[in-house]
Amino acid sequence: MKTIKRFSFVSVVIPNVAVVMSLAFGACSHSSHTESSLSSFVDPLIGSGGHGHVFVGASVPFGMLQVGPTSVTEGWDWCSGYHQSDSTVIGFSHTHLSGTGCGDLLDITVMPVVGNDLTYARGSVDSIGSGLWSYADRSKEVVRPGYYSVPLTRYNIDAEMTSTSRVGMHRYKFPDSEEAAVVFDLRDGGTWKSPDDIHMEAVGDKRIQGWRHSQGWAPDQKVYFVAEFSQPFKSFELKGDDGLFGRANFTTTSDEPLLMKVALSAVSVDGAVANMEKELPGWDFDATAQMAETLWNDELGKVRIKGGTEEQKKIFYTALYHSAIAPSEFSDVTGNWRGADGKVHESDGSVKYTTYSLWDTYRAEMPLLSILQPERYADMINTMSDICEEQGRLPVWHLWGCETDCMVGSPALPVMADAIVKNIPGVDRDRAYKALLKTAMDTIRGNGLRQKYGYIPFDMWKESVAYDMEYALADGAVALAAKAMGDTANYEYFTNRSHSYRNYFDPSTGFMRGKDSKGNWREPFNVLDASHRANDYCEGNAWQYTWLVPHDVEGLKDCFGSKEKLIAKLDSLFTIQAGLEGTDISPDVSGFIGQYAHGNEPGHHTAYLYTMLGEPDKGADRLREIMATMYTTAPDGLSGNEDVGQMSAWYVLSAMGLYEVEPGSGRYWFGSPLFDEVEIDVPGGVFRIVAEGNGSEHPYIESAYLNGKKLENSFISYSDIMKGGELRFRMK
Repeated sequence: MKTIKRFSFVSVVIPNVAVVMSLAFGACSHSSHTESSLSSFVDPLIGSGGHGHVFVGASVPFGMLQVGPTSVTEGWDWCSGYHQSDSTVIGFSHTHLSGTGCGDLLDITVMPVVGNDLTYARGSVDSIGSGLWSYADRSKEVVRPGYYSVPLTRYNIDAEMTSTSRVGMHRYKFPDSEEAAVVFDLRDGGTWKSPDDIHMEAVGDKRIQGWRHSQGWAPDQKVYFVAEFSQPFKSFELKGDDGLFGRANFTTTSDEPLLMKVALSAVSVDGAVANMEKELPGWDFDATAQMAETLWNDELGKVRIKGGTEEQKKIFYTALYHSAIAPSEFSDVTGNWRGADGKVHESDGSVKYTTYSLWDTYRAEMPLLSILQPERYADMINTMSDICEEQGRLPVWHLWGCETDCMVGSPALPVMADAIVKNIPGVDRDRAYKALLKTAMDTIRGNGLRQKYGYIPFDMWKESVAYDMEYALADGAVALAAKAMGDTANYEYFTNRSHSYRNYFDPSTGFMRGKDSKGNWREPFNVLDASHRANDYCEGNAWQYTWLVPHDVEGLKDCFGSKEKLIAKLDSLFTIQAGLEGTDISPDVSGFIGQYAHGNEPGHHTAYLYTMLGEPDKGADRLREIMATMYTTAPDGLSGNEDVGQMSAWYVLSAMGLYEVEPGSGRYWFGSPLFDEVEIDVPGGVFRIVAEGNGSEHPYIESAYLNGKKLENSFISYSDIMKGGELRFRMK
């Protein structure tokens, strides 16, 4: 860790700047929310309990900032900084993760306080005086898209916040006090990370600015900030034994709220200033909150549904909301961004993105965004090409300019291949294909062993089966991209390499199992063993991983000997007794129907294999069961981590009746549509999905028609969706 820099307090006299103040300060909550808006169906608290790990606070779609409360409690279920079971607040941080299984961010935390005799520390939940933290009155908490508010009972302060993409806006209603303050906590990222370069300074009597560089899951994160207040502070002073807290002191009255704006940048303080000046030059809190809600309603309005229950609508639109939190904008309003090489790059005219949880999101989140966000999606894909050029390979799990290398395989390959196959406008296909081939031929992270042995031996690499099978399906996607690019040689090469999973199939057991470098099976073999990072699988066991062959179902059928034997085995997946064995089992393996685990991503495609095998009715039964039992409107309404939109995107697509099973194929297979009608805004106009005769007693697709023409296959192409038109299902 670097030596932490000392802080400075710069007292600068600056001229008064005329600012249009259109805010009526007496209002304490924004009132644009109406029951007729789609945002009224969103409950951001779904997934805030259990193991959902969702972000709770204010943001805009795909915004850089996620401003909201952070609890004093830490641990796995507090990866987002919030958990439904805990009402403590150490402050309001401006970055949060949503649904991850690792913790990070929680940057630039601010805490409104009253009193001079305070302890400047995170503190312990055992003693409220041990730090700055306060209990929040959850009975009065208000959270909806773009807006968050809660009373802090210790200080008798009502806190509200809203956001643009790069600027968080706060409104605090203090009691009458000569000892009011807003404290900046630049030390605390919790146990997940630690600061190594910190700077804070006051500029004049209304601005605080500085930066926080830290090491954590993102190993070299750089965050710059500028904060401005609606009224002058009396003084600014450093607090705490290590000087990592900055206190701006105010005299407050109960009839005049204090407003604060905080802008972030990954580039520089000047970048943060530019972001504030461009996105939020004024002080109208209610108008800002209304604009945030408008942005969310516009986003949610891209998909309009008819039919279904009120609960299903609430789950659907909350899922659509959660799927639009990330990937997050990362470049400044100037277009400049900090690359994966640590250097600042000048604008090329596009928006750059971060928070790429690709092992999760290549399965449903990214295919969903390719439909709903074609223009934004092109920038996301081009950003991934940037990352490849900056760090020498495509991202695995990228966060604020840093590679975390989290999870197995090479999950960017299916996403890049998919964009090439779909020929998404705005994507530089040649550049993307170059990045695709370069990364696919990389020899790190076990891929070199595949190239040497034809598979990854368990005696040479941990989680060998999981790594290899993820690489195999990625190779299948690369092959499809090569075909789309007219590259016959690489189409054949990667198609052959995508069959590496076949080395793991043991016909005597009917499962994929580890094999060593001499070709021997791992002994003993326990099909239920889900030991975390100590067996051949990643967050799962042989029951879940045997089906991770979405790119080569025909090959999987050959492994089992016949379609009938494969279907029989698939049937048993959902009916065999649930349960895991082993040591240090990951809590991610959850949401069981038999040994099917919906709470973790490797199985998300599995029920759709029935459709691909010609048994769509069996698939419909399982899909309806999953939608009904693994998603509810309760705080623990997700069966596992939200995983940066993946869990929710699965529901959105499945409720529409579609799912892209084969990565990189551009084909969306049919399942069991939940709603009578779905309208999706696409470049060609409106794509309408009609489920004629739909209902709980009629979950099966009897026939499908595209623009009046009967379809012979049980899938539809991406290009047909994006043209607009009507897909009509006749249900039975």
